[in-house]
Amino acid sequence: MANLSEIRRVLAHRDFRFLWLAQSASVIGDNIVLVALALFVVGLTGSATDLGLVLAAHALSMVVFLLIGGVWADRLARHRVMIVTDLVRFALHALLAALIFAGSVRIWQVIVIEVLFGSAEAFFRPAANGLLPQTVPEADIQPATAVTTMSNNLAEFAGPALATALVLGAGAGWAFALDAATFLLSAAFLTGVRPRTRSAVVAVGEAMGGSPDSAAEAAREGVWESIRAGAREVRARVWVWATLASFSLGLFFGVAPWFVLGPLVARQQYGHVSVYGIVEAALGFGTILGSFAGIAWRPRFPMRLAMLVILLWPLSSILYALGLTLALVIPTTVIAGAGFALFEIWWLTALAERIPPQALSRVSSFDWMISFALLPLGFILAGPLAEQLGAVEVLIGGSALAWVALALGALPRETRMLERLREGASAARPEEPRRGLTHRS
Repeated sequence: MANLSEIRRVLAHRDFRFLWLAQSASVIGDNIVLVALALFVVGLTGSATDLGLVLAAHALSMVVFLLIGGVWADRLARHRVMIVTDLVRFALHALLAALIFAGSVRIWQVIVIEVLFGSAEAFFRPAANGLLPQTVPEADIQPATAVTTMSNNLAEFAGPALATALVLGAGAGWAFALDAATFLLSAAFLTGVRPRTRSAVVAVGEAMGGSPDSAAEAAREGVWESIRAGAREVRARVWVWATLASFSLGLFFGVAPWFVLGPLVARQQYGHVSVYGIVEAALGFGTILGSFAGIAWRPRFPMRLAMLVILLWPLSSILYALGLTLALVIPTTVIAGAGFALFEIWWLTALAERIPPQALSRVSSFDWMISFALLPLGFILAGPLAEQLGAVEVLIGGSALAWVALALGALPRETRMLERLREGASAARPEEPRRGLTHRS
């Protein structure tokens, strides 16, 4: 019940409530499309290579523009950046829905639309990460992050199931039309956000060894200088860049084969592609449970535990690829989803608390860019490798390598010894984790 009380308390903050409603609206559409793209392309061409090209187009364009998106999200009003990108994404997926309804869609058209969609997303994601701490008091950053993560994870649970029903039932056009509508709704909610200035924690960021540049100074410097300043914030913290490096490899080896080959493995091992959507829904259900637990669970060493629980995810993918009974795969996937959500909450909270607020979007852009840097290549390679080695073999091998990469991310002492902060405490220098900085229990 304490967690429910925390949810009600953070939602009482007006600006956060509008942001939460906006993201809840658009994220469910995103998760519908994630599965709808896979099912639609596989149904249209039957080619894992084509699906890999579509997913790579989206991911590559996002990676290319993320650093620029982070610069502008730190310079401009973040909620306005999000509104513009919502409107752009509405137009793009409305167009794709219209092409599907007309029966004239071609793979090259889907690729072009996803290139533009990924470019818009590159501005949205750093802005969203930087905006959330501006909508709640500092002490409420973790519960607000957890509530947002939980609603996102509700979408991950409902989205795949709804996408499977829409694509296999009503048709893929309705999935993309619904996604387009959610972006309009998100933009409408964002117009009600009035973010606060986080000047009270600038000194905390400076105490960590980060650069003391102000928003005004950032606005006067060039784009490249702003990007370099963001890079300095990342390099100054071993726990940040080491985690990003491990996730870059983890997503390359694990996520790319999962999205490209997951539907094919479902057909091969379980007899029907819809099993892929069911397992995706199980992962989403697990993330709901994990995010609910993360509202109040504040471990003493959050990044140590975060790097341990994330290791459950590639293990669940291996069980799925082996074709084991769903009675084992489904609960294992649920547990893995909980670990994924807890990692996200503790990671985003650590960034929000320890990165200078005027640089948070830029650091978030490095977070997204480095994590996703190898993903487009993974999407491109997964299909051809599966043709040579087999989809099952590639998914098992990739998941095993992802587990190793993520395990290496837990090795740096700075990651394992990073302690949570109590209210009002100044952060330790990133290279010297300070003992005794504990949050209230």
